[in-house]
Parts: sequence; structure tokens; C-alpha cells
Amino acid sequence: MSSALFIVSEEGYWAEECIEPLTTLDSAGVDVTVATPSGNPPVVDERSLDPDDVGEDEAERLRDIHESDERLNDPEPIAQIDATEYDAVVFPGGHGTEWDVNQDVHARQALVSAVAGDEGKALVVCHAVGILGFTREADGSPLVQDRDVTGFPNEWEEDIVDENDCLDGRKLPYWVEDEVKAAGGNWDAELDQDTSVTVDGDLVTARGPGSSSAAAETLLDELGIDA
Repeated sequence: MSSALFIVSEEGYWAEECIEPLTTLDSAGVDVTVATPSGNPPVVDERSLDPDDVGEDEAERLRDIHESDERLNDPEPIAQIDATEYDAVVFPGGHGTEWDVNQDVHARQALVSAVAGDEGKALVVCHAVGILGFTREADGSPLVQDRDVTGFPNEWEEDIVDENDCLDGRKLPYWVEDEVKAAGGNWDAELDQDTSVTVDGDLVTARGPGSSSAAAETLLDELGIDA
């Protein structure tokens, strides 16, 4: 049985970007483990459960999974996890990742283990793609240097934060696109496309909401698993 490690934000994950890949991998028979920086249950961004945006039925489905899934309710601490034991590491998005997962040394080590090693795959979604701006390989070079990636674009971010780069009164520490480009990534969020998923070696990246399902299916393809 293939296995996947989900590293999820305690500061606010985007429901669809975690639950869609989780349920897709579940359906394909992948054994999923959930981890968070401290081992506390992840927090869902309530904006991602707005019935006006996702529909009442979908909002109810996502909330039910968030509240009832045992793995999300009893995660492992990242520091206690050996990412090399998993076939894939998945980083769901959400603004919350900017304040915890993307800055966590153990999360970055897990990403390196998945992408830079001889085995393993990584799927990084939306704001979690910001982790690529801070992750270095063993020789100190940026993991994302010269890699093709997609992620949450500046064009979308500017419609969310205020003039002080604040979201709900909290300062956003960086913009994903800027950090990934600064680290040498080849950025293309494919804004003319309905979905955006990019594969570069063992690294799969997805733009954000609406691309999660395609990203999960792409990861299964990369793992050689029939959906």
C-alpha cells in the first residue's frame, strides 16, 4: 500500500485544498497520515467554508470531514515524523501556512526528503508553495531553483490583503509568488487556465482553489496509482 504524509497548518488551511486530495488519495487506497507543526489539530480557514462561495452542500461536506476525520483531529507532530517512510508528502494551502508550515524546519526537511531524494514525491498547493522560497538542499542551494512551479499568484493576493498587506488585521509576512521567484523558481500560475498543476521531477505544485482535484489526480499518476 502506498502512503502519504499530509502536513497541515494550525493557523488556517483552505478546506478544499486539504480535503480534496485527502479523500482522493483515500479512494485510491493510499494510507494517509496527518501531521501539524506542534501536533495540535489543524484549523480550517472559515472563508473556505462560505456557502455563498462553495455552495451549501459542499460547505457542509467539507466541514463534516474537518470535524470528523480522525487523522485531522489527532495529528502527529512534524518533528516526530520520518518523511522518508512515505511515498508522498502533501502540503495543503491556505494563508495559515505562511505563519507556521512554511517556516517550520521539519516541514522543509520533509519537503527536501520527498523532492531531492531518490524516492518520494511532493504535492504543494496554493500558499503552501511559499515553502519553496525558504527550502534549501544539502549544498545550500534553493530547492526550487530552475524548477517550473505554479502557486497562489500576486494578482489574486492583491485582491485579498489591504494596503498594509494585512488579512483580517494580521500582517501577511510575504507574497508567495515573490518569494518563489526570488529563490530562482520558474513561475507560471497559468492565469488564462481554469486549473493550474505543474510537474517538475518529483515536485508537483498546484495554483490554489479549483486545482486541488486535478493536483491529487496528478500525484496519483506520478505515483503510478490508478484512481
